[in-house]
Amino acid sequence: MSGRVTDVERFSPADRAGIVPGDVVMSANGREIRDVLDYKFYTYDAELSLKVRSKDARERDVFVKKIEGQDLGLSFETYLMDDMRSCVNRCIFCFVDQMPPGLRESLYVKDDDSRLSFLLGNYVTLTNMSERDFQRIIDMKISPLCVSVHATEPDLRRVMLGIRGAGRGYDQLCRLARAGIELHCQIVVCSGYNDGAALEKTLGDLCALRPAVTSISVIPVGLTRWREGLCELRPLTKEDAVSCIELCGRFAAECLKESGSRVVYCSDEMYLRAGIGLPEYEEYEQFEQLENGVGLLRLLEHEFLEALQEDGIECSGAPFSVATGEAAAPFIERLAAAAKEKYSDLNVSVHAVRNELFGRSVDVAGLVTGRDLIGQLKGQDLGTRLLIPDVMLRSGEDVFLDGISVSQVSSELGVPVIPVKNDGYELLDTFLEG
Repeated sequence: MSGRVTDVERFSPADRAGIVPGDVVMSANGREIRDVLDYKFYTYDAELSLKVRSKDARERDVFVKKIEGQDLGLSFETYLMDDMRSCVNRCIFCFVDQMPPGLRESLYVKDDDSRLSFLLGNYVTLTNMSERDFQRIIDMKISPLCVSVHATEPDLRRVMLGIRGAGRGYDQLCRLARAGIELHCQIVVCSGYNDGAALEKTLGDLCALRPAVTSISVIPVGLTRWREGLCELRPLTKEDAVSCIELCGRFAAECLKESGSRVVYCSDEMYLRAGIGLPEYEEYEQFEQLENGVGLLRLLEHEFLEALQEDGIECSGAPFSVATGEAAAPFIERLAAAAKEKYSDLNVSVHAVRNELFGRSVDVAGLVTGRDLIGQLKGQDLGTRLLIPDVMLRSGEDVFLDGISVSQVSSELGVPVIPVKNDGYELLDTFLEG
């Protein structure tokens, strides 16, 4: 059972109340607990009457007194206390369908779980939600939600998501907006499908749902070379990207004038494809869609240049290298050049790594593999160490998407490999270290 307790924090409210590993928390103050959202919502109060089932299937009542909002201190078999909900869509642009064979099983899992949207910021399409899910979101005011929209015209959205129920998407958004649920939306642009007039309609419909819709990210479709048997799509051209940026800019200007916020943002990748400079730092406002690559590079630059203004930092002068994706390499080179203006003994080389596994049309740093790092950098003079952005690694792990570990890459290249967060202050500090 996914909701079974696996660990009890010492001296926590649950520990004081006598809850032990193996117990199942069935209800709180008479409300059934089916998953993590029920658990967090119904155990918020300062005084709780819990129904608990022991390993031997006996049920008992447990009374808890704690600070309002304080966590009980329990860990469960799964984060959701339930099975993750798999996606039933057949999206024409689904990245999981384009994964090369032979990678870890977890990389082929498709989730579309509204609970993960609220808890972790994962994007959901709303097509895999029951009426109970919608009503619970409204009743509990579960907000914000991150929604993959792609198109608001019903027939087009059905085509893009590959499922009949997708046509109700905009009506579902309207329902959530009326209930006061904050919505962050994303649009993955596929040339010939939801660009041009279709994109204009989608942006117009979503902007009409302000203030519930607080941000909209517009992202170019990502296509790998593993698309045999899939819908025929082509990468956005420079001209496509320019058109998207111009259209989004018009909506952003209107939203800013009407509500004081731009709301509509293109991803960094869209600007890189268009060959257009990124917007100024202030234009990203609260950087609400960093996870979608919106403003990631500008924020890194801002922090890096701010760090350069600080005194008391010394440069070791030891030569080193930085490896990143082809898209970001020129940007990192500009940061390195800015650092060299202050630290003349800074000795850094930036390497743009081609993505041979996923294909040359994939040029972002987050999909660079250990195999490609080894294949393209082995034998080169990398200096005393190699820095990589930590987005190359699986979250919380030290392995690349192809299962190769950081230590394996380090061994093959003959230098320490150092992952660096997307933080300009940390990046400069790491630049200057010996």
